Amino acid sequence: MTARGWFLFSLMGVLWGIPYLMIKVAVDGVSPSMVVFVRCALGAALLLPFAIRQGGLAATVRTHWRPMLAFAVIEVIGPWWTLTDAERHLSSSTAGLLIAGVPIVAVLLTRFFGDAEHLGGRRLIGLMLGLAGVGVLTIPHLTGGDARSLAEVAVTVIGYATAPLIMARHLKQVPTLQLIAPVLLLSAIVYAPAAALTWPTTMPATSVLASLAGLGVVCTALAFVVFLELIREVGPTRATVFTYVNPAVAVAAGALFLDERLTGTVLAAFALILAGSFLATAASGPRRTERTGQAGQAGRTRRVPSQPTPPRDRSAPAAR
Repeated sequence: MTARGWFLFSLMGVLWGIPYLMIKVAVDGVSPSMVVFVRCALGAALLLPFAIRQGGLAATVRTHWRPMLAFAVIEVIGPWWTLTDAERHLSSSTAGLLIAGVPIVAVLLTRFFGDAEHLGGRRLIGLMLGLAGVGVLTIPHLTGGDARSLAEVAVTVIGYATAPLIMARHLKQVPTLQLIAPVLLLSAIVYAPAAALTWPTTMPATSVLASLAGLGVVCTALAFVVFLELIREVGPTRATVFTYVNPAVAVAAGALFLDERLTGTVLAAFALILAGSFLATAASGPRRTERTGQAGQAGRTRRVPSQPTPPRDRSAPAAR
């Protein structure tokens, strides 16, 4: 992975590692629908002017509205509510730990849909190491959640694993801002009625307001721009591996702000997660690709008639 890819990867590990703490604080003061609405509304308000300024936003939406709608439903409209509602009963660290199953589901989905992205042994070992680290962290926390909340997190995991595949297959050429700004605007419109019906009768606490602002500005507007750039840089499967870092960030946030203990088990899990992330995001198969290209070139050469060829090199287009 390139230096730019590693930077985006590390930044996403933080940007989407801290929302669990913020959601937990926010959902104690307002409804899950209100949390999702504020996140989407703030994100859309910040990004939409820049998307409009780029020009061609309306044409982009008309051309790609079907995959954009699918992306909005699978990435935002569904998962953000299920995750927020689950955190009414689960701790923020437990939610973050469970979300780390996204890369495993993404790998299964890419295999199921016949994705051409090669997964070598090194990357598979990395995925397994990361999953082992998540398991070490997760098992002690699972007793604190009910079946509905765990099911809601499972829905979130499936959505988070599927949406990048839609983006990579059908929306890769759409400018980042022109994709995410309409998605957030649509999501805000969808949740506006529910947010209005559950509008708090009194002013929420300062901590709740700060969490809502952080969710909208940092964890939505900024994070989505970084996330889509990461997908374009490293591909949909490796892009989701940053969710292995999220539990580490969630646990660290708990230790800093909730006085949770950092035990030896937690530190060992950190090591497994980071090692797994490194291996799972490693580049795969350059030599194999080169050999395949050479073989294909050879096949095309054999099909050239034996008659004298003109001075122009007919193999140049194939070489490109």
